Amino acid sequence: MKKVLTIAGSDSSGGAGIQADLKTFSAHGVFGMSVITAVTAQNTQGVFAVQDITRDVIAKQIEAIFEDIEVDGVKIGMVSQVQTIEVIAEQLRHYAPQTIVVDPVMVSKSGYHLLNPEAEVTLIKELLPLAMMVTPNIPEAEVMTKMSIRTLKQMEEAAKIIYQMGAKNVLLKGGHLEDDSTDILYDGREFSYFSSSRIATKNTHGTGCTLSSAITANMALGYSLNEAVSRAKEYITIAIQHSLSIGKGVGPTHHFYTLYKKAGLIE
Repeated sequence: MKKVLTIAGSDSSGGAGIQADLKTFSAHGVFGMSVITAVTAQNTQGVFAVQDITRDVIAKQIEAIFEDIEVDGVKIGMVSQVQTIEVIAEQLRHYAPQTIVVDPVMVSKSGYHLLNPEAEVTLIKELLPLAMMVTPNIPEAEVMTKMSIRTLKQMEEAAKIIYQMGAKNVLLKGGHLEDDSTDILYDGREFSYFSSSRIATKNTHGTGCTLSSAITANMALGYSLNEAVSRAKEYITIAIQHSLSIGKGVGPTHHFYTLYKKAGLIE
């Protein structure tokens, strides 16, 4: 069984963060492990408190895993502090896993900046050069490139700029576009396009975490970059289509819908 690690924050409501990552790994038949960077008091209505984990404890978590278990893929999510980013980069340079996917969690769904400017700069400088793939959405790409993105052409321009920052591949997600929801993958030479129909649901909590984790799992399973993205897109689309109306706010996606259906647990 392939072993995949998530380095991210904990979501106490289970819809995003390491909880979403581990569910996604399980749904793909890979063994999930976690390094927790922050503990959040969070539910479907928002984030109410954050306790960052110390640099030393983060380092010890990473060391404990890599010194004992072969790691086939790493997904990096919420890393909000400069010292957190620096210690993760230091440890990953030391252990040098082949597959690293960075989900640059910079902007919340409400438009709130989750990282201060210094942390944003550090993330770009330290983590992007280690990444096999980086998966920003449009608001995050706007922060990274300092440009406005409203069209597919502007997405392509932004992807080229982000590629120059060091990531080997850039998946720029188009869900925030008004007329289209096409994601584009840029490998430094050419673009690949992944389109999907919009789904009428408010329950999209954790979709970014889930997509990047699904890509990481598929890459660990040996699929090509394009196939890993395509399979991950199919997975998240089904999870959103059958999302769960849990809580009073933005509910989570259904990470195990396909498995439950095959098992006869749901119609």
